[in-house]
Amino acid sequence: QVQLVESGGGLVQAGGSRRLSCAASGRSFSRSAMGWFRQAPGKEREFVAAITWNGGTTSYANTVKGRFAISRDNAKNTISLQMYSLKPEDTAVYYCAARDDLMITPSQYAYDYWGQGTQVTVSS
Repeated sequence: QVQLVESGGGLVQAGGSRRLSCAASGRSFSRSAMGWFRQAPGKEREFVAAITWNGGTTSYANTVKGRFAISRDNAKNTISLQMYSLKPEDTAVYYCAARDDLMITPSQYAYDYWGQGTQVTVSS
């Protein structure tokens, strides 16, 4: 059974940092593009960041560019999202996702596997 499990969410003050992790099991995702998405209350799920199968290319939403960094460790079948300078508007449930393709895309509909999400709350 394929599973993506996020961890690292919690409450953080504005201006603080947080690191999210996503552990994959059930199969290797070393040949899969992976990404992070988020959904705030009352809003649609939106793209945050993505990384190609080998980590050679990354992509970020404009709202997080320069503050967030996505990385992966194929040996451990994990990806991470390091978040800096957090703002209250970053408050959301963050989801890890993977797709059966080498290349990245910001479209959530192109991703085949999803985690259950982890809540990040940024207090002002």
